[in-house]
Amino acid sequence: MTSKIAVTVIVPVKNEEVNLPGCLDKLDGFEQLIVIDSGSTDRTPEIAKEYGAEYVNFQWNGQFPKKRNWALRNLKIRNEWVLFVDADEYLTPEFIEELKVKIQDPTKNGYWVVFKNYFMGKQLNHGYEFKKLPLIRKGKGEYEKIDEDSWSHLDMEVHEHPIVEGETGQFQEAILHNDYKGLEHYIARHNAYSTWEARRFLHLEKEGFSKMTFHQKIKYNLMKTPFLPVIYFFGAYILMRGFMDGRAGFYIALYKAHYFFQIKTKIEEFRKTK
Repeated sequence: MTSKIAVTVIVPVKNEEVNLPGCLDKLDGFEQLIVIDSGSTDRTPEIAKEYGAEYVNFQWNGQFPKKRNWALRNLKIRNEWVLFVDADEYLTPEFIEELKVKIQDPTKNGYWVVFKNYFMGKQLNHGYEFKKLPLIRKGKGEYEKIDEDSWSHLDMEVHEHPIVEGETGQFQEAILHNDYKGLEHYIARHNAYSTWEARRFLHLEKEGFSKMTFHQKIKYNLMKTPFLPVIYFFGAYILMRGFMDGRAGFYIALYKAHYFFQIKTKIEEFRKTK
């Protein structure tokens, strides 16, 4: 028998009955699989249990920690490495083989991964690169704390960056990112995200932007101008050759530009109503 991979995989979910089976189907080779829910009302809990995952229901009290940090601090994690995988993310055999090698490196405490995005059923090969740090050595990192108790309704870290002690590495193989719930869900989700970003911008205006990363500073400084949506679209569609992805490349660049337009206009509205 092939031994299981000594990694704890944590899948944060809420109402993910559409995406979850495909995600969990790629994770049966790992020694520990945990699905952490937020009160799903569909078949998400049943699907998690059908695939043999440990099922945990998380109830957020509106304060720190949110879902991923709570999991790192409170769950019984049996392995040295923790991999966070969202329900609309799918591991490839090539990624898993590289992971087996990467976790043997004693000099690294975390790994960055590039994600191959799908939009409206088409794989995107151009536009801005989507990258995050989902693999963390236990006890060596967690997601940044943002003072948002008074204005956030998102119970999971979405924009928070992982902070890892020591060195991090980079995967060559990608994880696939394909949300099968369609445009209605995409639009609703980014509407909530844009409200969060607008609230955070107003909060940072009072507290200062000094603790942000270089790329965050650029983004939030551009939010002070009316040009960010246009700059993003030009960069993604023209400079990063999003036009080579055809109609889907045009649509995703336009949707993302509109996302930044939402943030900008919500900032203006919140200023008037506070």
